[in-house]
Amino acid sequence: MALPLVLASTSEYRKAILEKLAHPFTCANPNIDETAHEKELPESLVQRLATQKARACAVEYPNALIIGSDQVCVINHRIVGKPLTAEKAYEQLQQASGQAITFYTGLCLLNTQTQKVHTICETFTVHFKPLTTEQIHYYVTIEQPLYCAGSFKSEGLGIALFDRLEGRDPNTLIGLPLIALCELLQQEGLDILAAK
Repeated sequence: MALPLVLASTSEYRKAILEKLAHPFTCANPNIDETAHEKELPESLVQRLATQKARACAVEYPNALIIGSDQVCVINHRIVGKPLTAEKAYEQLQQASGQAITFYTGLCLLNTQTQKVHTICETFTVHFKPLTTEQIHYYVTIEQPLYCAGSFKSEGLGIALFDRLEGRDPNTLIGLPLIALCELLQQEGLDILAAK
């Protein structure tokens, strides 16, 4: 009997991605401090936070498979978070214009019954078109990507900002690498393609 699945996130985007697997799950709020440590590398940061998110929900779900995920965007060797304001979003997109930027997504699967932890980091590179001031202003006004790392929604109008995308799984860009997650779930005895 497979353990119940818990997503340690209240993100509507991650919830929508996980729903693609057509397997029941519960969402839980991990409520952790997401501040980066001094000189912490993006890969280390996202894996640490993904694990902390999963562990934060472990007390409430002692017999479950808990999924934690975290993502950062790196522009010109600098970690960039969610813009939160239209001005910041405009600034981030201006920096990304004509550049290749990398997203680091940490994924953790915690089996709270055995305490086994699987943690990985998936990268995804976005090549931006050169964008004009008008295009950036229009995009930010229309889509309001204030709570998205990198200031865009690739599942929406944001796709028009790109020249090309590079990576194993397009879901990684939105914040939850499903291909990798399916592999980890399989290791824990949950075959997503098996009849429930």
